[in-house]
Amino acid sequence: MHRQRGATFLGMVTIIAILGFALYGGIRLTPIYTEYMAVARAMEQTAKENAGATTSPQQLRTALDRRWTIEDIHSIDVKEIDIKRTGAGYTMRAWYRAEAPFVGNVSLVADFDKTVDVK
Repeated sequence: MHRQRGATFLGMVTIIAILGFALYGGIRLTPIYTEYMAVARAMEQTAKENAGATTSPQQLRTALDRRWTIEDIHSIDVKEIDIKRTGAGYTMRAWYRAEAPFVGNVSLVADFDKTVDVK
């Protein structure tokens, strides 16, 4: 009576291939998420910098543009940031889609949506 023990070679190759694709996808998505964190940080710092002060959408865009240059952000342009007047201040919203090539003609897509209040 023979007992089977462990995984077969084909099973191990399959598991390694799946883990490899997942790792490769993570590697391809890392720069996109890093840039999103830079966008979020720039928006939050701009809101913090202009809190309590009299400001305008143009001043907010100028402050964001400086931070965009420093952070080297290319996925979204400052002009695409939606700045709307709310009760006591403004709301800045960045909604954008970033794409990273994966394999051949297959790409990975990530949607980002960040809203920051300036009061």
